[in-house]
Amino acid sequence: MVTTITSTRNPTVALLRSLGTKTQERRDRQMMLLEGTHLIVEALETGYPVQHLYCLESWYARHSLPPDLAVTLVSEAVLAAIATTVSPDGVVAIAPYPNLHRPPLGRVGLVLEAIQDPGNAGTIIRTAVAAAAEGIFFSADSVDLTHPKVLRASAGQWFRAPLCPCPDVVALVNHYQQQGLRAIATDATAPTNYWDYDFSQPVLLLLGSEGQGLSAQLLAIADDRIAIPMHPSVESLNVSTSAALILYESLRQRRDATHKER
Repeated sequence: MVTTITSTRNPTVALLRSLGTKTQERRDRQMMLLEGTHLIVEALETGYPVQHLYCLESWYARHSLPPDLAVTLVSEAVLAAIATTVSPDGVVAIAPYPNLHRPPLGRVGLVLEAIQDPGNAGTIIRTAVAAAAEGIFFSADSVDLTHPKVLRASAGQWFRAPLCPCPDVVALVNHYQQQGLRAIATDATAPTNYWDYDFSQPVLLLLGSEGQGLSAQLLAIADDRIAIPMHPSVESLNVSTSAALILYESLRQRRDATHKER
């Protein structure tokens, strides 16, 4: 069924806007806002249960949609009032709040502490999926994982990611250490460079925010520490860059080890 909204004063417009701008609203209503064609197509392709689509008539005419998907045609003014982006590309949607759970880990997991920037969080999610991370854990003081910028920065990989918010990262690390994974902390003062570390063993990578790094509690329980070498004039790397370097070194070593076994 296709319906229409033409007025920005329609109560649905305010509701959708609040889903994009207010974390508590998303939690209370157990819904999140998806913005943009690529993100919504990725959600549909992965089977994520998109509930309702709001789009321009011109967008609707160009796209093939599941027959059971509820669609509302909106004006450009209504779409602009809903979207959190400056230039929406013709469509937004709502979807249920995710039911995230702790995934089993075999080879590599990623623990992220106090990552506040949604762009960084989304980029890390995208990279971690690409590098075959089996679990991506965000501490409770990190950005809300349903933030629209997190979703967009993941380039749709959010729907494929083994994500899990973590209220107690120390307990989480201890849990996986007991299962045989080694907790590896990033530390600029560590004597071992990341490319010299043995990532062929099961590992849990620990990364903190750019400004503060890892907390003393996580550093204290880490089994090993690794550093990313940098020019002395550079104080730190963007956390998403650090994650990419280490995740891909881990992937390279695991693949090399697999080839040698053959």
